[in-house]
Amino acid sequence: MSPTARSKLTPQQRRNARLGLICGLGFFGMVGVAYASVPLYRAFCELTGFDGTVRKASVAPDQVLDRTLKVRFDANVRDLPWTFEAEQTSQQVKIGETTLAHFKVTNTSDKAVTGRAVFNVTPQQAAPFFQKLECFCFTDQTIGPGQTVDMPVLYFIDPKYATDFETKGKSEVTLSYTFFPAVDAKQAAAPKGAKAG
Repeated sequence: MSPTARSKLTPQQRRNARLGLICGLGFFGMVGVAYASVPLYRAFCELTGFDGTVRKASVAPDQVLDRTLKVRFDANVRDLPWTFEAEQTSQQVKIGETTLAHFKVTNTSDKAVTGRAVFNVTPQQAAPFFQKLECFCFTDQTIGPGQTVDMPVLYFIDPKYATDFETKGKSEVTLSYTFFPAVDAKQAAAPKGAKAG
């Protein structure tokens, strides 16, 4: 709008134009926040251990305590032609000790299928202290027809678990994984004009 055209506007029209601009900026800002919310929430959960989310660690602790915990494993599949199981139902681990757990996935269909695992820890208070160094979660896993794949998880329980007032008396933790169809793979497999379910 040119300066001469703007000067012809009444004060009410200028307020309406300003309000329209603010509403438009607010709308586009909310759309941007909606697109960014899932990766931001995931990053927040991994950083803080919020909502039972396991944290990702870059190095193992240098302290191993003499206290042990029982870590149980739970494996689930939703809407995939897969069998998924933990190769061990539980492990006795020392707090601070780096431990390897194995999961096994088998594609029981006659075509390649892509899935993605999500995970959590119970009790939720233990999540900030359950940290993984290597994990198959949150990345697409494509399994060929009839193929069986070993999926290891390298993890440790942070030594602060033993002194935190919410966890120091708890002697058992459960790590639970659930595989879902990968959304990106479903969209890629859908024919043009069709919607991925």
